[in-house]
Amino acid sequence: MTDSRPSRRLRQGRASLAISFFVQGAIFALLVTRIPALQDRYGISDGLLPLFLAAVPILAGVGSVGTEHLVKRMRPGLVLRAVQPVVSLALLAAGSGTTVWQLAAALAVFGLTVGALDASMNMLGVSLQRAYGRSIMLGFHGAYSLGGIAGASLAWVGAHWDLPLPTLYAPLVATLVPVALIAGRWYVDRQGDHPADNQADHQADDHGAAVSMRALLSLCLVMAFAYIGDSTVSNWSAKYLEDVLHSSEQLATVPYNVYMVTTLLGRSFGDFGVRRFGAVAVVRAGALLAGAGFAVVAAAPGPWVGMGGFTLLGLGLCVLVPQTFAAAGRLFPGASDAAVARLNIFNYVGFLIGSPLVGALGGAWNYRAAMLVPMALVLVTIRYARSFTPVPAGYGDGHERPRTVDVG
Repeated sequence: MTDSRPSRRLRQGRASLAISFFVQGAIFALLVTRIPALQDRYGISDGLLPLFLAAVPILAGVGSVGTEHLVKRMRPGLVLRAVQPVVSLALLAAGSGTTVWQLAAALAVFGLTVGALDASMNMLGVSLQRAYGRSIMLGFHGAYSLGGIAGASLAWVGAHWDLPLPTLYAPLVATLVPVALIAGRWYVDRQGDHPADNQADHQADDHGAAVSMRALLSLCLVMAFAYIGDSTVSNWSAKYLEDVLHSSEQLATVPYNVYMVTTLLGRSFGDFGVRRFGAVAVVRAGALLAGAGFAVVAAAPGPWVGMGGFTLLGLGLCVLVPQTFAAAGRLFPGASDAAVARLNIFNYVGFLIGSPLVGALGGAWNYRAAMLVPMALVLVTIRYARSFTPVPAGYGDGHERPRTVDVG
């Protein structure tokens, strides 16, 4: 009887990559939950804040594009090991400066390197899922959510005790950077336990032209819509609770934590749901829950009802992004690195659109109405759910568009 269990090397690679997702979740949460504190530290006006928030995803998109070409010359695992410490140090620099140009420089470095980090992490995740032969991508993103919970909890502690940002960030960065570097020793690039497999997969991934953007388009739209929703929570939940629902500063750090807790719960069981019901059903259910969550947030009479909305948002949005990366890997099995890098750009397109859009609508009209825009876009995802159907062999080679992908 054949042993179908993954090899020890693959299990170690899965665990080490989960640690990197955890570290990045913590770092990102420590940035976005303390945006009001960064705004106060540097004296940034409400009108200027959306420009700072928009610059990060623009530069991250540049970093993701660069990574597509970089991984033709070096393994994604090496890229990840190089950029993850830089992302963490950029967070510390953002919280330690005294002038606006210092914040701008730190966020520029953060944006460029986080694009390379996100792309390389998901390249490794897609490759490992292919090697495992079953859905495991939600688990990696679940580790990211767990890191987000840890980071948001520490941000709450910082707000509660009125800790200066350098005092909060420095010991955490000093801890997380070595953890990520040590974990990186066990990354598994491509899908191989065998050098011949690695070489063949690497040669296939060198042909980025094999990725048809026409076939990838519907997944790109789903990615963008999901991140418009996610960026709304990440960048505006604290301000929304404090300014619109009249919560305290301490309580304003909680929505992102609640969101990450429910995201973790959804992702912890999401892989089982995909195996049992299929990706299409899971994506449709997630979009419906997320739409309901935005509706509750927009109508909330007070902070605790708003918390309920963010709870639904976490349960709904949590499945969309991991399944989108996984679908791209299935669609282009011979060029998954290029497909993931290009799809990852729309992560930042979503952030680029979502943060300024909600901010502009909130400033010109009101923030309650602004919440209805990401709600509508997330619900549009239901139209594209068929794109997550498993792709028949022979599709995704750049010569034929799968009929399961609906871009119309």
